[in-house]
Amino acid sequence: MPRMVIFANGLIPSLDSVRSLLRPDDFLIGADGGARHIMGLGLMPHLVIGDLDSLTEDELYELSSADVKIEQYPEDKNETDLELAIEYALEQRASSIIIVAALGGRMDQSFGNIALLSDPLISRTDIRLDDGAEEISFCRGQAQVNGRSGDIVSLIPWGGDVSGVTTTGLKWTLISEILYSHKTRGISNEMTGDTATVQIKSGSLLIVHRRID
Repeated sequence: MPRMVIFANGLIPSLDSVRSLLRPDDFLIGADGGARHIMGLGLMPHLVIGDLDSLTEDELYELSSADVKIEQYPEDKNETDLELAIEYALEQRASSIIIVAALGGRMDQSFGNIALLSDPLISRTDIRLDDGAEEISFCRGQAQVNGRSGDIVSLIPWGGDVSGVTTTGLKWTLISEILYSHKTRGISNEMTGDTATVQIKSGSLLIVHRRID
């Protein structure tokens, strides 16, 4: 399956920044109101999934008229619309998954969306949050960050301490060190080139990559 790009119903700093992330063969999924972001880009989703409580009747009519596939779930459900979209993408064996507009607005939703990426069941899937300005992913062994010199990279232990942290391509290098969950040592490092690498021996490490214009 091609890469799948899921649009949540959060905030987008810039439509142009998001547009630069997309490829012509991406499979676009609107998690309920996230479909509105796709339409704002002048595109149509291939699928809209969720309880549809964030879309107006006119928007649903426009989607239906364009033969967009719509999977509606009841409002009284255990999963968020974004979780349903991720489950769909995993079932379809997407080559990779990018989630747009998953941050901003409600803090509980933002934390919950980040937590979805920590599921051990998707540890082998290339899945990340990205709004064109900021990219968030997990390192569970090794990871590569692609950007440019001056970009900000923060390494945040998730759910406990992370040991054996080794980095390359960052201004302040770590060599087989421990990042403690109650400390902020990994915050606001800087890329020295187009690529940085992160390796860990144990734990789960959140990588926040902020692109500098």
